[in-house]
Amino acid sequence: MKNKFFIYLPLIFALVLIAGIFLGYKLSPVTVYNRLIPVNANNYNKLADIIQYIEKEYVDSINRDDITEEGIQGILDKLDPHSQYITSEDFHEVNDPLLGNFEGIGIQFRIEKDSIVVIQTIPGGPSEKVGLMPGDRIVEVDDSTMTGDFLNNRLAMKMLKGKRGTEVEVHIFRRGLPDLLDFTITRDVIPTWSIDIAFMANPETGYIRVSKFSATTTEEFREASEKLLNLGMKKMILDLRGNAGGYLQAAIDMADEYLSDNKLIVFTEGAHQPRESFYATSNGKLENVELVVLVDGGSASASEIVAGAIQDNDRGLIIGRRTFGKGLVQRQLDLPDGSALRLTVARYHTPTGRCIQKPYDPDKGFDDYYSESYHRFMNGELENRDSIPLVDSLKYITPEGKVVYGGGGIMPDIFVPLDENEGLDYYNKLINKGLIFRYAFKYTDEHRKDLQQYSDFEEFDKHFEVDDVLYADMVEFATKNGVEGDASKMGKSREKTATMLKAYIGRNLFDNDGFYPVYLRIDNVFKEAMEQFNVQS
Repeated sequence: MKNKFFIYLPLIFALVLIAGIFLGYKLSPVTVYNRLIPVNANNYNKLADIIQYIEKEYVDSINRDDITEEGIQGILDKLDPHSQYITSEDFHEVNDPLLGNFEGIGIQFRIEKDSIVVIQTIPGGPSEKVGLMPGDRIVEVDDSTMTGDFLNNRLAMKMLKGKRGTEVEVHIFRRGLPDLLDFTITRDVIPTWSIDIAFMANPETGYIRVSKFSATTTEEFREASEKLLNLGMKKMILDLRGNAGGYLQAAIDMADEYLSDNKLIVFTEGAHQPRESFYATSNGKLENVELVVLVDGGSASASEIVAGAIQDNDRGLIIGRRTFGKGLVQRQLDLPDGSALRLTVARYHTPTGRCIQKPYDPDKGFDDYYSESYHRFMNGELENRDSIPLVDSLKYITPEGKVVYGGGGIMPDIFVPLDENEGLDYYNKLINKGLIFRYAFKYTDEHRKDLQQYSDFEEFDKHFEVDDVLYADMVEFATKNGVEGDASKMGKSREKTATMLKAYIGRNLFDNDGFYPVYLRIDNVFKEAMEQFNVQS
């Protein structure tokens, strides 16, 4: 019996050892690369450990930063369409437009025939000071060739932008000169304006177009308004079409200019953000000016805050088409490596209480969300107000009894459909292919000496005409580029095409001051605003 015990003893020891190992595994911390992690601990960082495991054990070499950023983007894709991760490489490209300035050489340019063509030099900027001129082609930058199929806007900006005080060598081709011109340009701080133009459309009516809500918008807007008030403005058209938004405070400041003391402008609220309300002060200088605000599907966020505050307080008319529908507020977290996270922290609500954020479903992705303009076109909304989906449960009433809706953008008080007249078929084809724009650049470039006779826009507008010869040349250019035209069938296209051609030539010569006063003559939304002022008078 005793011998039998010794025979089974090794087996008994083995079973006890296995049991001990099993119990030790269940009761002890788990070691992951020399890091003790208590089982079921609340602070266990699963994502960090998975990334670390992949980095150390994956079959091929990987870049930790790349998979980390992919992981961050994957998380954000499950939240909402506007939470955004900004890499350190993209940080300045994304942020600079809202700062009101950047550091560079101070030109407006476009890529034309695989080269960088100067459209305008910024007044007082580094390029103007050394003698660069509109029409110049930048063919080399710091001995790097800048012509060819590889060239794009991002590369051009990367080469030309840089820290204030640094120098860049550029080699210029200038029409009429046999040799390249060499310039050394010292980069400087270049302002970026958010007010495209402010001018008097008639002796009583001012027009201001705002392209974005940046750090300098409030100051720019007050200066522009003051200028127009001094010129006799009693009515104003505020154009926010295509304005995708920007800083919340800039929108609040703009609305404050129109609203009387203690009127609610907007309020924000989120799961971790208590309600915060923003009210108008008594400092507004435009409280007695008749107002029309122009909007469209490109008007979003801060633009919708202004339009919503004006509409809900019965302060003015909103004219155009339904806005984008972005009612989410982001807060930016700057990270140590130069990247940043813009996280949605709240929803904003107009004074009546409506949230105009349009629906989205993270589980289905955000492609449909951002392509909704296409769906609006396909379902006929851009041509017919009755095609716009309105939900009775999201109906709100303004103090004067006007019905407004939440849940998908700001619905204008006066809807102006997209002009789809069959007589404009030729014009629409030219616009869609960018041919009027391209021909205007070609014409300006080839006739720059002749066009220098116009010292300012007023002189140009008074004396420059798109005559039959010029128009025929443009039609020939369009035909060569795939859009054929029959002069006998152009109908309304003739007038609109000629006006747009003059507007683009005016922009090439005088920037926005030469474009909008001409273009607005064929802009149906603007013309509706002017008619409404006449009705109210």
